[in-house]
Amino acid sequence: MGSTGTVLRELRGAQKPSKGVSLYSRYVNRPAGRLLAAGAYRLGLTPNQVTATSAAFTFAAIAAVALLEPSWWLGVAVHAGLAVGFAFDSADGQLARLTGRGGPDGEWLDHVVDCAKMILVHSAVLISFHRFDGLPGEGWLLLPLGFLFVAVLTFCAGLLREQLGRAAARAAPVPAGAAAPASRVRAVALLPADYGVFCLVFLLLGAPGAFRAGYAALAAVHAVFLVAFLAKWFRELKTLRAG
Repeated sequence: MGSTGTVLRELRGAQKPSKGVSLYSRYVNRPAGRLLAAGAYRLGLTPNQVTATSAAFTFAAIAAVALLEPSWWLGVAVHAGLAVGFAFDSADGQLARLTGRGGPDGEWLDHVVDCAKMILVHSAVLISFHRFDGLPGEGWLLLPLGFLFVAVLTFCAGLLREQLGRAAARAAPVPAGAAAPASRVRAVALLPADYGVFCLVFLLLGAPGAFRAGYAALAAVHAVFLVAFLAKWFRELKTLRAG
């Protein structure tokens, strides 16, 4: 087993492409995940154990949103739990690529945890709104349901786009060098849709009005991105069929 520095260098060489990745994921979450993956490697953990660790941090933070009265300290704790869980979510894939111990079971488990956290985090906000918030009107209870719909549809449509794209690539491989380089402008534009940026809104839990406003703004942005992504993915798949 090599030194931590050696492991980190190997992990840097085993990163996913940066295309389609926001600045937060590229410069915050992936580097944090790389450190966690190096630590997990030194401890002899498997990628699935790292995924389980990610789930533990994430689901504990989500449970706190639903069960505890909103406050500033709770917001900090929830954000920390979600952010650490997100970093471990990056670490499991990096560890799998480093060790060659990844497989369909690990990929499946990772997607199950991702889907579960998307459903649960917005469900927890709905429960918190109902129990603690003193909403201006009951219509606000529809907001987490709408955000949940947008998040799950984006996740499922994007995952299906990825799988169909892989199948098409196996049938008709893309020539080497055909992939477009990562764009800094695109990385900035994708920031509002990044899960790590979404986690930041929980820092406002101590101010219910500000939290509602920030949560609603992110819901609107995610809805706009969903429309754009669906149109883009449909065009891409139609092009693959034509090819």
